[in-house]
Amino acid sequence: MTKWVLTFGGGKAEGSAEMRELLGGKGANLAEMANIGLPVPPGFTITTEACTYYFANGRKLPPELEAQVTNGLAHVEKLTGRKFGDAENPLLVSVRSGSRASMPGMMDTILNLGLNDRTAQAIADNAGDRRFAYDSYRRFIQMYSDVVLGLDHDVFEEQLESLKDQKGVHEDTDLDADDLAGLVKVYKKKVEEELGEPFPRIRSPSSGAPSARCSPPG
Repeated sequence: MTKWVLTFGGGKAEGSAEMRELLGGKGANLAEMANIGLPVPPGFTITTEACTYYFANGRKLPPELEAQVTNGLAHVEKLTGRKFGDAENPLLVSVRSGSRASMPGMMDTILNLGLNDRTAQAIADNAGDRRFAYDSYRRFIQMYSDVVLGLDHDVFEEQLESLKDQKGVHEDTDLDADDLAGLVKVYKKKVEEELGEPFPRIRSPSSGAPSARCSPPG
């Protein structure tokens, strides 16, 4: 079976700096830093071969990929002591694109994948900062909608500016936790209006791995 996912973290990695063609520059460097003992956060890299397969097979992902991503998440959960989708101690992950060659302007990023209504409340409780949690949540909705769903970020900027006008404030930092929690609802409603379907609820590995997007190989 082809190995589409290679893990790193905890002082070791399944890859190395010599595997740039397979892991992309970012993935290869993270693997090398993990191997030499630098304190990089644990994670996993989906290989460039998975992206090649996707485009060579009518934009279909390899059949083994979902299970391997779930195992990769389990690796991160074990090292962090957190669970993806958990209502009390949730794991949030960053998804960063990479390539074999430098591709300026092509590097999409999604921060805080794993946030939903339930996990946002858990983050608020754990951090003791409800405003931080809902500011992160509304930013996640905007990033995910832009990168994955193809919805222009200006749609959300309009909603943010409208709220600030209503509140009579000029800076994002002038909005409180209740404002941002309300903005989350507005953002999700806007996604459904624009795309005709609700914003996807991030699922735990037990109900399937989160969806992913890959860019053409460079």
